[in-house]
Amino acid sequence: MIRKKWLVLPAFLLAYLSIVAVWAWGAFGDAVRLAPPAEVVSLTRWQTAILLRVEDPGFYEHPGLSIASGQGLATISGAVARDVFLYQGEFDGVRGRFQKFYRKVFDCCRRVDLGRDVMALVLDARMPKQEQLALYTARVYMGTDKGSQIRGLGQASRSYLGKPLTATTELEFIQLVAMIKAPNHYHPRKNPVVLAERTRRIHTLVSGQCVSNGWFDTSFDQCALNPGSDS
Repeated sequence: MIRKKWLVLPAFLLAYLSIVAVWAWGAFGDAVRLAPPAEVVSLTRWQTAILLRVEDPGFYEHPGLSIASGQGLATISGAVARDVFLYQGEFDGVRGRFQKFYRKVFDCCRRVDLGRDVMALVLDARMPKQEQLALYTARVYMGTDKGSQIRGLGQASRSYLGKPLTATTELEFIQLVAMIKAPNHYHPRKNPVVLAERTRRIHTLVSGQCVSNGWFDTSFDQCALNPGSDS
């Protein structure tokens, strides 16, 4: 009897994730069709390298999920999947009811919601990496400025730096990337000192002077404690 009770939760979780997978696979076409037009943001090779080094080191190798050093709980695929499947359009009928349910689950329990991870796997199987990266670059949340939400690195560059993304220096681009983790905390107007410190750490990271200390080190603490060391 005790063993049967212990099997209930894994069985329920497996059933839940299987339903998410079937729903996401079937809803992908509607999700793409309903997504609002996104700004075309072209990154240079070095900008792409910096963004991926900080936000998703294994982006081109993983199937939507990753446990790379410095990765943390989310991938670019996961962030895009969340927006594409849950927030960029309203589905009709049964798919819409499931969408509302999964949206509530994510809003409630995002740190432990494995449903988004399944959506990331489905998205990665159906959307080319370059398209994922383009959507992420154009739609990533970059905080609030003057009462309006800022979406995408292009809009963030114009709002916070007063220049197009193509005109940013390496340090200015790193500053924008530094904001992504928590844009209203690492905000250039609200917390410039905090942002400057994170920008310094990331600059140290991308220049090869330090490395992240394990999966969850998205703050790059080792880059603060041991600048200039790669150990």
